[in-house]
Amino acid sequence: MHVAGLQSDLVWEDAAANRERFGRLVRAVAARSGGGLIVLPEMWPTGFSMHADRIAEREGGASEEFLVSLARETGSAIAGSVAQTRDSWARPRNVFLLATPEGGVHRYAKIHPFNFGGEGRHFEAGDVLVTVRVAGVRVTPLICYDLRFAEVFTARADETDLFVVVASWPAARAHHWKALLIARAIETQCYVLGVNRVGSGGGMVFEGDSLFVSPLGEILSSLPPGEAGVVEGEVDPAVVSEVRVSLPFLRDRRPDVYRGL
Repeated sequence: MHVAGLQSDLVWEDAAANRERFGRLVRAVAARSGGGLIVLPEMWPTGFSMHADRIAEREGGASEEFLVSLARETGSAIAGSVAQTRDSWARPRNVFLLATPEGGVHRYAKIHPFNFGGEGRHFEAGDVLVTVRVAGVRVTPLICYDLRFAEVFTARADETDLFVVVASWPAARAHHWKALLIARAIETQCYVLGVNRVGSGGGMVFEGDSLFVSPLGEILSSLPPGEAGVVEGEVDPAVVSEVRVSLPFLRDRRPDVYRGL
């Protein structure tokens, strides 16, 4: 399956402008790639804003409808996170949406709000991990701060071919972002696609540093810091299986013992 991550600047808190921008970008990538999975950054309609009261959309709202429509139009699965509300939630959630060409929508709500930056005061945490099949590839989505928690990745490694991490990761900690993406690929023997934004917003600067990493930790696609563009490549589940057979490290994990330490 072809995967593509769109590293782009955003218009701060202007969902309509960002839908127009990403519509152009997605159509261009889909036209030359012929389908697959196209991924937008974290909170792509608005930027990583803590003004949840004014940016959050109802579940099924305009930005979700946009992803569904674009997936149908292009024949690609389209993904990225959106601030959303639901009647049963106390506060909005930061929700990764994956829209399929058939009209389906898969959802993952960020389980680790970035409390250092105040996210937990404005957005509540999700509590369920999600893995979905896209064109025969097992995809597990995660969002930004989730990247710092290795146990989340290892918990899903056996049933995952590709981890997708969307982010608004600041330039000040860019080294952490790149190192952790590579480490997570090596630890889980999975492909990892990390999609970060560029530009500035909310008083922060973002350099992007989006990466597509192999199950052996090799960087398959990258972009220079601060440069808008696309990181892309092919995900082959057979490669994941081959790596795990030739280097059967995951078999030696002992989670029953770890819990008792």
